[in-house]
Amino acid sequence: MHMSDALITPIVGGVTLATSVGVLSYSTKKLESDILDKRIAYMGVVSAFVFAAQMINFSIPGTGSSGHIGGGLLLAILLGPHAGFLAMATVLLTQALFFADGGLLAFGCNLLNLGFFTCYVAYPLIYKPLSKGSKKKMCVGIMLATIIGLQLGSLGVVIETMLSGRTDLPFDTFLLFMQPIHLAIGLVEGLITVSVVGFLYERREALLFDFFSESFGHFNTAKMRRRAFQGFFIVALIIGGVFSQFASSNPDGLEWSIDRVVVEASETTSNVGDKKETGIKKSAEELQEAVAFLPDYDFSKKSNEDSVLGTSVSGVVGSLIILITISLSGLLIRKFQQS
Repeated sequence: MHMSDALITPIVGGVTLATSVGVLSYSTKKLESDILDKRIAYMGVVSAFVFAAQMINFSIPGTGSSGHIGGGLLLAILLGPHAGFLAMATVLLTQALFFADGGLLAFGCNLLNLGFFTCYVAYPLIYKPLSKGSKKKMCVGIMLATIIGLQLGSLGVVIETMLSGRTDLPFDTFLLFMQPIHLAIGLVEGLITVSVVGFLYERREALLFDFFSESFGHFNTAKMRRRAFQGFFIVALIIGGVFSQFASSNPDGLEWSIDRVVVEASETTSNVGDKKETGIKKSAEELQEAVAFLPDYDFSKKSNEDSVLGTSVSGVVGSLIILITISLSGLLIRKFQQS
């Protein structure tokens, strides 16, 4: 559900970016000391895992479309809402800068849609109240929070696209394209999240944020931290380097919906405001083209067919970039908080 710059105007992009930066500043100030002191590497490797998992698109039967996990709720459950939002921001920015996945102008939109609604709405208001007491309740909470979080995110896409004037369809008609396909994607993501969280709940509950302070210090041992890091890192590399080869080639739910509703913006216009808008978008596009060394998770955009090596390299390199970026960011944030 990564929006491209073609779906929004610079004004909408600017407003959502300012909002996202505000939420990001709040999440940074609220980061738990335990995360920064002993779990920053864990935060980095979990973020790398989500990045790799997002590369795997699964087909939605009977639609000709596909979907992939957003991972926002999973990040919140494993890291907490504040660290989860920061992690999602790092994942999305890495995808936009180095892989041209999602527009630079649309970064604020994507962060709100994939990060805010999951970490600060679905997690505290749906998952937390419903998941207390038993594993069964936890699974129900995960499913409902995942589905509702994704529905809110897809609603955000509709509103942002409508405000940008990129569709002639009525609001309710646009919703009918977006919501059902993302309901199906949400069901699959919910099952995946239940599987991951359920596995950790049974074997390593200290890795779940709600059990950080109740894990009898198990995660505070170097051995436990090392095992958690190695486990997630190995899985991230396997998913990004190997399993990504089996991703569906069908357009994802957003592309599938947008293809049916978007009005192409004219590149030639006499209106001064429109010319300025086109110039801003062109500058963002040129910057993205210059920085993205693996566009569309491949070595080059010239070929219509993805290379096996390019996809695998993208999965591994992206995971490493996110791991390093999160680790360095955590150290800087800790230093800032201490000062």
